[in-house]
Amino acid sequence: MSIENLEEFIANADIEALETLLARNPELAKAKTSLNVSPLMLSCYYHKPAVTSVLLKYTTDLSLFEAAAADRFDDVAYIIATHPEKIDFYAEDGFTALGLSSYFGRFDIARYLVLKGADVNRPSDNGFNVYPLHSAAAGNFTSTATMLIENGADVNVRQQAGTTPLHSAAQNGNLELLILLLEKGARVDIRMEGGKLPADLAREKGFDEIAEILES
Repeated sequence: MSIENLEEFIANADIEALETLLARNPELAKAKTSLNVSPLMLSCYYHKPAVTSVLLKYTTDLSLFEAAAADRFDDVAYIIATHPEKIDFYAEDGFTALGLSSYFGRFDIARYLVLKGADVNRPSDNGFNVYPLHSAAAGNFTSTATMLIENGADVNVRQQAGTTPLHSAAQNGNLELLILLLEKGARVDIRMEGGKLPADLAREKGFDEIAEILES
């Protein structure tokens, strides 16, 4: 049994096989996967919470990024309390702890990090230029997005492909977030790669009311 088997069990959420493998080879829980992240992080990216729970039993000394992704508030708080300089560090895949907590909708952790001084306008360092607000908006995590905006997040930041938070809110049909973004100065005329406006994405998804708001 190898890391390839581990990745397969994580992807398929094969809990029984995963438990058996880790019982025999507990060191695999901290091995680097083919995607250059830990098995625990991989389970978070696959959105497999049951798998994450299993891996947590075999994972000690969580990194700040693993703790943020896996919703381990106490671990995040301990790491920041003992190593405050890490708050804006980048994980190996180029995201900050705030970026990860925003992506996974870990509101309490995201708010804690912001209260401790995390930079709400720090983009990912992996070529994609993803800001925490992008992640929260794309994931439809309205509370997290609102908290970021209230703490100074730039509402017109663009990802590598030109996508803004307003594009994501429009595509998700998230009227509450969309109105907040507009109130804070979000531009309706920014085109993403390929030329689409937020209104175009809303109409494609059948959110005609939102499209009309954006076009008015």
